[in-house]
Amino acid sequence: MSNPPIVSLVQYEDASDEVRAVYDDIMAVRQTDWVNNFWKVLAHDPAHLKRTWEALKDVMGPGALDPLTKELIYIAVSATNGCEYCTYSHTASARAKGMTDAMLMEVLSVAGKANETNRLANALRPPVDIQFQPQD
Repeated sequence: MSNPPIVSLVQYEDASDEVRAVYDDIMAVRQTDWVNNFWKVLAHDPAHLKRTWEALKDVMGPGALDPLTKELIYIAVSATNGCEYCTYSHTASARAKGMTDAMLMEVLSVAGKANETNRLANALRPPVDIQFQPQD
């Protein structure tokens, strides 16, 4: 069983008009009839809720990376940061976009190896090779 939230969940029926507008946009963009709990705790600060949703919508929207790749990156960072909620949430989203168990295991293996080698490089402080540096 997971821990209780630090603040209560702001349900749609109890939300202010400002929060409901964000909830409505979340449901419209995600083509769903519910709002997940992350947004419901952020709703205690409507400005922060709106700002976070708008930024996430922008970052996760159309761009040079395809939607599944963005979700895989989100999973890797969430696992690295130890965010159980985000790991579950973005794994579910990635599965809906076609992620397989093999893909999940591979992205977690890459993230784990990157964490290990990053820590070694940070500890040992090798100079950055000239070949890796941008050339004018």
